[in-house]
Amino acid sequence: MPIKIKEIETKSEWKKFIYLPEKIHKNHKNWLPPLYMDEKKFFSSKENPAFEHSQVKLFLAYKDEEIVGRIMGIIPTKYNKANQTNCVRFSYLECYEDEEVFKALIEAVENWAKENNCTEIIGPMGFSDKEPQGFLVKGFDEPTMMVTTCSFPYMKDFTENMGFSPFVKLCEYDVPIDTQIIKRYERFTERVERNLNVNVHEFTKTKKVKPFVSSVFDLINETYQDIYGFTQVTEAEKDEFANRFLPLLNPRLIKIVTDNNNKVVAFIVAMADLSKGIRKAKGRLFPLGWYHILKASKKSKRLVLLLGGITPKMQGKGLDAVLATRLFRSAIDLGFKTMDSHLIMEENKKMRNEIERLNGFRLYKEFQIYKKEIK
Repeated sequence: MPIKIKEIETKSEWKKFIYLPEKIHKNHKNWLPPLYMDEKKFFSSKENPAFEHSQVKLFLAYKDEEIVGRIMGIIPTKYNKANQTNCVRFSYLECYEDEEVFKALIEAVENWAKENNCTEIIGPMGFSDKEPQGFLVKGFDEPTMMVTTCSFPYMKDFTENMGFSPFVKLCEYDVPIDTQIIKRYERFTERVERNLNVNVHEFTKTKKVKPFVSSVFDLINETYQDIYGFTQVTEAEKDEFANRFLPLLNPRLIKIVTDNNNKVVAFIVAMADLSKGIRKAKGRLFPLGWYHILKASKKSKRLVLLLGGITPKMQGKGLDAVLATRLFRSAIDLGFKTMDSHLIMEENKKMRNEIERLNGFRLYKEFQIYKKEIK
């Protein structure tokens, strides 16, 4: 049966692109649907500021008029210019176990990339490191966390069969949270706070966090340069986070450190794992999805680490222990039992070593980003 690849042109096709994964993963027990309200904003050039510094194409694959796959192609113009590269990325690739469909989707992105003089294709990778990255290569039987990929084993095989080589590997850890962690670091963190003469800000209300948002993202822009795929956060993206995501976070799970000049020098942000609620809501807030997600936020015993950073001049001085101690103390008070590290680059030995110092850690998932030369 011939395969037809079509660029999305209509609102109807755009919606089919967004909802296709739930059909492909219908019987996939570990698949976690996205929040479709967020998906619609993410894939909208009018609502997602990331479109402003990239070229984007959305493609659907058809067989006998039935949609059997999708792919997003991204030429990260701003990133390419800043890093003197000329790559195209493929992302949000979904298809049934059909290697010809997979190949046709990749080739659609490659052909578009050739027209724009790109020399290599990388993926799965979106606009930045803040989105799902890589195909799963370890931990297929483990539960899926938010903002991570849940792919079938055949996706890895199809990619490698097309001549892609491993490029960046990402690790995900599971760590028990208990009072022993706090006791282990408590005296040390007290000494660090005193000797460095810093202020640790803890919060109970979201409005108290807002004045720090811009400075936190300035620190992210300063410290995330070595993370593959990172693109500087713009003022528009800062505003989007403050208005769209900050209200979803429990302020007690946000810790910010400032120096005597009130400059942000370190921070950590975590949230409750909402996956059970999102799965029960099937990714939809209405009519009752919001209730399932709210219930999960209150009952979840699993903490998800989202973001963290320390200004270079303060690294290696113990602020990581300060942040961890403060965060774990609040997490224990709120009833959390385990923490998910979210994705960490395999080469990030410093952060991985911090995780692996904790008792009972488990490296339970690995993801692979691939690269291939475009000929």
